[in-house]
Amino acid sequence: MSHVMQYQPQWIREDFVDFIAEKINPVWAWKKVKASIVDVHMLSSDFYQIELQPNHNFRADAFRAGQSILVTVVIAGVREQRSYSIVKIAANGHVVIAVKRQGKVSNALTRLTAGSVVEISQARGDFTLSSSQAPILLLASGSGITAIYALLPQAIRQQVSQIDLIYFTRDDAFHNELQQLAEQHPQFKYHHFNTLNHKQHLTTQLLESTVPDFQQCQSYACGAQGMMQSLNQIYQQLGIADLLRQEYFQVVVDETAAVQPVVFLRAQQEFEARTNLLESAEQAGLRPAHGCRMGICNTCTCTKVSGSTKNLLTGEIDHDSNTQIKLCISQAVSPVVINL
Repeated sequence: MSHVMQYQPQWIREDFVDFIAEKINPVWAWKKVKASIVDVHMLSSDFYQIELQPNHNFRADAFRAGQSILVTVVIAGVREQRSYSIVKIAANGHVVIAVKRQGKVSNALTRLTAGSVVEISQARGDFTLSSSQAPILLLASGSGITAIYALLPQAIRQQVSQIDLIYFTRDDAFHNELQQLAEQHPQFKYHHFNTLNHKQHLTTQLLESTVPDFQQCQSYACGAQGMMQSLNQIYQQLGIADLLRQEYFQVVVDETAAVQPVVFLRAQQEFEARTNLLESAEQAGLRPAHGCRMGICNTCTCTKVSGSTKNLLTGEIDHDSNTQIKLCISQAVSPVVINL
């Protein structure tokens, strides 16, 4: 009795399909989201708006105003990623982001020309409006305006009863568009502070004089470290921290913290941590999984078995054992053991 050999097709590897596909068309991919750059134009001397045309894998219908994408560019043969707020998704499906020319990825991205192809993620993040029509306060500084500017049309469509925006800026990116929106929509009040002409810091007094009922508003903030720290202090002192939702784009290291020994348990590796735990591990030659490098995605989340870490965004110290931390925004303030 003879056995007929049945042909068993092997699973086709995604990377092989992508390799062949991109030879035909650089934005073709099986599952990955690739996007070609349609347009790059200056908003100010170091701030650029970039329009991207994603391939069919991008789920534009899942986007919610305030979310961001990870953009991957290849620099000197190494894939580098950074997170950018989506300013808007146009009617034709194009994704618009705004990029400040600072840091390795942003520098490379703003110098790409139309037709260049980058890899992007799906829209992600929970810096989105609640569905309420209750009054809101938006606060932005610097490149943080991209996330805040994205929330505005949504708030207007949602018929939020009162919208105040406080914007600290040196370069007036989106200033004209914001003025026009304020003229068209009486419920939107625009409070503009050009910090080059007039040094201005966020204080309780400024909040009270600009938006007298700010303590009753749900607040959304995105901006530079100075503004975010002041805001967190003010809201904590007033006992209204639960009214504040925030997005960060700059991670600052605590320069005063001493160098600490860190152990990666499963890898049986020990190293000294001088900056955040992700960078410190990389400087020691380790390669932990990571994504945005600024606490937005959860790619580098892992379990801290023991020791104390400082959250570089909120300033909170976590002394507990077996808690979840994000390596990119955590700094060791004692010897630390991590389950990696």
